Amino acid sequence: MPVQRSELQAYLAELLDVDAFKDYCPNGLQVEGCDVIERVVTGVTASQRLIEEAIAHNAQAIIVHHGYFWKGESPSLTGIRKTRVATLLEHDISLFAYHLPLDAHEQFGNNVQLARQMGWTIEGNLTSSIALMGRLDGGETGGSLQRKLSDALDFDVLHVGEEADDIETIAWCTGAAQGELEKAIEADVDAFVSGEISEPTVHLAQESGVHYYAAGHHATERGGVKALGDHLVHQFGIDVQFIDLPIPV
Repeated sequence: MPVQRSELQAYLAELLDVDAFKDYCPNGLQVEGCDVIERVVTGVTASQRLIEEAIAHNAQAIIVHHGYFWKGESPSLTGIRKTRVATLLEHDISLFAYHLPLDAHEQFGNNVQLARQMGWTIEGNLTSSIALMGRLDGGETGGSLQRKLSDALDFDVLHVGEEADDIETIAWCTGAAQGELEKAIEADVDAFVSGEISEPTVHLAQESGVHYYAAGHHATERGGVKALGDHLVHQFGIDVQFIDLPIPV
């Protein structure tokens, strides 16, 4: 059953409360395509590969977590940027992108979805952060948690810490959230999980004793947009296909 682009745009804006966020990019409709949408492709990032997948699936819209027009980027539509946008316009495909709203949402957010996937009990947010904190259901060690994350996310998770240490309390924030480690240290949790890691992160983890897990930016952020797409199937009766295009970070 088709849906008007404008109706889908308004519904997602309200559902994800986009006006509540000051973000690094525009949230919502970034590239306007045709008026009526029957098929949607979802994915983590609006790469050229994902656009080509949308074309192959005869989709009228793409919904992603990482779209375009990031703060600090050149505003010029040249090179790769031109090719991506030109392809969308040529095929009349709309691009919707939701960054922080899709990290923070209480039902469809990446952080909530990671907790559900791993069976973690959510107890609240880290102070002034969209990062979550909680407790593991069952005894874990530094090593066993690394293996469970790797298996669940199909990603070679990097672990900083002793394998034999007991892990009971945890905080997490998907994507490039290594900077939240200091808040996790202040919260006195046993472990912190994010997508990416940087050189200073290793020293902070080692010196604080908080176990750190770099579980992949892409790998930790598949859950939100996939859950959102599943919801849209039930809400509008449209065809939604999640396309996973893994990358090594």
